Amino acid sequence: MVIDELRTNPTPLGSSRLRGRENAYRIRVGNYRIVYEVHATEIVVYVVGVAHRREVYRRILKRQTELRRT
Repeated sequence: MVIDELRTNPTPLGSSRLRGRENAYRIRVGNYRIVYEVHATEIVVYVVGVAHRREVYRRILKRQTELRRT
């Protein structure tokens, strides 16, 4: 599974950095997007969420922004 592979290779072929977000990446898996952050100093990959490509950025990134405000 793609998420499991991020453990050994957090920036595989096909992954892209998200503009305006430090350490954030995305990767396409069919009609879905996995949005995740890489923190190399901790050797940890945080999967922020998985959603259909039409909704992933609106839903997941909006939720992250709201959490940071509180």
